[in-house]
Amino acid sequence: MKAVAVDVCADCRAHWLPGAETPCVDPSHSHRRVEVHQHNDVVILPDGTPITAVSFAISEPYRRDRIPDFGLYLDPRWSPPWPHAHLEWPDFGVPTRADVVLAALGSLHGRARTGEHVEIGCLGAHGRTGTSLALLAISSGVPAASAVDWVRTEYCPLAVETSEQAAFVTGVGSSAWPSPERR
Repeated sequence: MKAVAVDVCADCRAHWLPGAETPCVDPSHSHRRVEVHQHNDVVILPDGTPITAVSFAISEPYRRDRIPDFGLYLDPRWSPPWPHAHLEWPDFGVPTRADVVLAALGSLHGRARTGEHVEIGCLGAHGRTGTSLALLAISSGVPAASAVDWVRTEYCPLAVETSEQAAFVTGVGSSAWPSPERR
């Protein structure tokens, strides 16, 4: 994981590279510089399917050693030059349409199982991406109650950032896909 320094506004959650124009101009807001790590990591799901998890690299977001065949992105900042889709999903939150998310994740998983090089990402690749990876883990055999622990062990300890996201994984994930013994 590569670390990068960014300036952030704790109040409106805007972020920018040091020295760049500040998008938050409210003098009452608190700004600070933080080091964040970036992801471009292959995660192997329990069924052997590889999915690349990526964070949005502010300075060079589309630089890759290998261009993906398809990307699924959970943040509107993404606009890569390769085939991709977006899901509406608020940062630090959960999506309003679980059925749409599950269909998109099922499609991404299917593409990866047929050999396509796929990636999934949001901004920092922890909350939304981690939640998605936990749901993908469920679809490949991890029990819903263990999926958050699985993704934090196999991918990143900071994955699935909020209790709301963890509840989404266990609640939606347990009803989304049949357990392996019922497939």
